[in-house]
Amino acid sequence: MTGPRAGQATRRYPYDPITSRSPGRWPGGHGLAVYVAIGVEDYRPGEGHVEDLLPGVPRPDLVNEAWRDYGNRVGVFRLLDRLRALGIPPTLLLNTDVYDAAPAVTDAARAAGAELVGHGASNSDSLADLPPGQERDYLDAVAGRIEKEEGVRPGGWSSPWLTHTPHTVDLLAATGYRYLLDLRADDRPFWLRGDAGPLLAIPYSLELNDSTTMIGRQVDAATFADMIVDEFDELLAAPDGQPLVMSVVLHSFISGAPFRLRQITRALEHMASRRDRAWLARPGEIHDAFAALVPPLGSGGGDG
Repeated sequence: MTGPRAGQATRRYPYDPITSRSPGRWPGGHGLAVYVAIGVEDYRPGEGHVEDLLPGVPRPDLVNEAWRDYGNRVGVFRLLDRLRALGIPPTLLLNTDVYDAAPAVTDAARAAGAELVGHGASNSDSLADLPPGQERDYLDAVAGRIEKEEGVRPGGWSSPWLTHTPHTVDLLAATGYRYLLDLRADDRPFWLRGDAGPLLAIPYSLELNDSTTMIGRQVDAATFADMIVDEFDELLAAPDGQPLVMSVVLHSFISGAPFRLRQITRALEHMASRRDRAWLARPGEIHDAFAALVPPLGSGGGDG
């Protein structure tokens, strides 16, 4: 018997160990590309999913709502300023409701030259259990709103709450997205199989993410900064010849808090001081460079 068993899903990407033939290096001859993404989110009060610092507060939960609002009033501006001062190009994982709820945020992102990645309309949302037609409309609406405001559709997607359906990969490609920031099966980008065209998975660390680590696991800011430094130094020391990617994901209401920002700045300074050895980039630039090294599946190139 060949093929997947009944009810067994087919993997979206082939097995390709890190020991396989190298497809090349990043621009400038670098072996490591690093992107820093800021999660900029909006929530519908009293509805859908929320991220809480203090669990179990009864509604109306003004305490956690204010904690989340801090990001769009204060934190995002401090993070953008810090990245600018260090010469690190910013990426925003954007809930498009922010255009209406906090327009100064998107103005500042535009001024900073940030790449905007679709991150849903609101972080109260989830893709889980959406029927295909509704999911496609949702993905397209997010891209359409960014195109309306910025003049160009986003190249990338990062799912609210990292949720997907069996159709998400195909629907992302069908609605014009070129890469996904949700998965880390490798330290290199890898092409996802699908019926609607190529979609590149650019490594996205669940652990170098302030939400899952500093809030979810209660890791302190100094330890989180050490994690970033250790990951960076270890990947820099990896054998030459592989186009590796490192991600750092910071949320405006978490890492924008002063006591966390002080420690995270230490890690950002460490990476910025070694820009001669690593490519500090935006995900769209990583996509384009990798596609030139390893063309998409089915286009005559390798399988990433």
